[in-house]
Amino acid sequence: MATGLLALLDDITSILDDVSAMTKVAAGKTAGVLGDDLALNAQQVAEVRADRELPVVWAVAKGSALNKAILVPAALAISAFAPWLVTPLLMVGGAYLCFEGVEKLLHPWLHGVAPGPHAPPPSEDERTKVRAAVRTDFVLSAEIIVITLGTVADRPLTTQIGVMIGIAALMTAGVYGLVAGIVRLDDIGLYLSRFPGGARRWLGRAILAMAPYLMRTLSVVGTAAMFLVGGGILTHGFPGAHEAIDHLAKPAADVSLLGGVFGPVAVLAANGIAGVLAGATALGMQRGVRAVLTALGIGIVRNVARH
Repeated sequence: MATGLLALLDDITSILDDVSAMTKVAAGKTAGVLGDDLALNAQQVAEVRADRELPVVWAVAKGSALNKAILVPAALAISAFAPWLVTPLLMVGGAYLCFEGVEKLLHPWLHGVAPGPHAPPPSEDERTKVRAAVRTDFVLSAEIIVITLGTVADRPLTTQIGVMIGIAALMTAGVYGLVAGIVRLDDIGLYLSRFPGGARRWLGRAILAMAPYLMRTLSVVGTAAMFLVGGGILTHGFPGAHEAIDHLAKPAADVSLLGGVFGPVAVLAANGIAGVLAGATALGMQRGVRAVLTALGIGIVRNVARH
């Protein structure tokens, strides 16, 4: 009995070691998407009232945790029974990210509401921001989960489950912990600036001066990330598109000394352009379908009224 218990403990230790090692590998492969996730989520909550920033971050973090709770078993099930579905589902998510990006850029013209009696109440606007952030998180989380699953595809099921749960937990805690810190930077700077002198006072003033520019930068980076991530997913999903982009970017990659920079930048730019075009197409289709449904609805109402 003692020998069996020791063997069981040895198996558990081996599994935990394997999970730990593969979690480090998966974390490295998903770091780029995590950076986009951080920028996007910081941008999503940047315009909330100061006293509501942390509650909003907490609400989005809970939504993100629920997303992971759905995505981890779903990804395992799809990879086991319908692996061909992974790419189409990711492409739908990528198209949605591009759509959200274009809608954000065109929001002042599409939904422009001047402050006043017709502006949405703060609570409604807050709920809208939370829902939008959770939807965006779902797409980015799906990509991270799929990358993680690909990293551990040849490992035992127990290792796959452990690594995916570990990455999901680390991603949620890390991203939203950093988002909470970013949106409260001004408070941190104000606290430090009240010290009577020295490095802490200087650091506090520097943070206060930097915070507005950081938030503006995150807003731009977050919107760009929608197109870069969404466009990247779509170009990888369409047969031949990624190869064509690599071919077009080859002259930039061949530039002496700076080819290692120009090449990836050219690929990113191509993915971004593809994302903008895909988002504009999706937005046009959405508004066209809405117009048709509205016209049909008006026609049906008029017919009913006549009879």
